[in-house]
Amino acid sequence: MFSILDTLKLGAGIAAGLMLYHLYAVSIGYPSAARQARAGYVLVAEKSAAEAQAAEMERQRNAASQATEEHRKRLAGAEAAEHAARDTLEIEIQSYELQLSEKNRACAVTAADRQWLLRH
Repeated sequence: MFSILDTLKLGAGIAAGLMLYHLYAVSIGYPSAARQARAGYVLVAEKSAAEAQAAEMERQRNAASQATEEHRKRLAGAEAAEHAARDTLEIEIQSYELQLSEKNRACAVTAADRQWLLRH
């Protein structure tokens, strides 16, 4: 049927065909390898996007915590200043009343003062 020469020619043709297919696949890239690479890239891209989003949320949480802490400190300072001002005012009032009592004077509101305040 086939002679040795025909078998060699057939083998050479098959080898040449495989070589051409390999060169073609290498030149355009293996489609399955490209699909796997794209699939891996999508996973990496999604992972990096999720990590970036988590880092941004962490940064925002830390900024909000820092702002809350700063606000709490300012509020405590304002309350302390208000308390100190109230205490100072009370001391000044007591001092003034003491000065008036030492001079036998009083700072009492009279009926005329009351009437004037009610009219105005």
